[in-house]
Amino acid sequence: MPNIVLFSGSSHQDLSQRVAHRLGLELGKVVTKKFSNQETSVEIGDSVREEDVYIIQSGWGEINNNLMELLIMINACRISSSSRVTAVIPCFPYARQDKKDKSHAPISAKLMANMLSVAGADHIITMDLHVSQVQGFFDIPGGRRRMKWTGWSWWTT
Repeated sequence: MPNIVLFSGSSHQDLSQRVAHRLGLELGKVVTKKFSNQETSVEIGDSVREEDVYIIQSGWGEINNNLMELLIMINACRISSSSRVTAVIPCFPYARQDKKDKSHAPISAKLMANMLSVAGADHIITMDLHVSQVQGFFDIPGGRRRMKWTGWSWWTT
């Protein structure tokens, strides 16, 4: 049975640290940097071969940078032979763009789902999606959790 390796993106390292503490795990080593042209570089510092990887990264703050970092982290773990990669995304980016409301408008939530799948995610866990139909955009298993104030204490204590 594979071990669990938990990584944190840069969007919510405090939350990731609390989750790791709650689960009795150490966060995996990740080095992220920006090149002079603002490209994101990610180096996974731990072996993930045949491990069950969870990456916590929220679509909050610098959404596009955080999303790109997440996609690169997922792909780095996938090509390093992890057994499974689960993206834990408390705030799913572009969830409000869930339908074609104008003739030339994209359905950006579906694009986000496709990008996560193509990057190598096997499973997605998110919370409080803008609308439940976003779940149908994924071609991989996903879980949507309702966050209530009582549940929030689990994440923050």
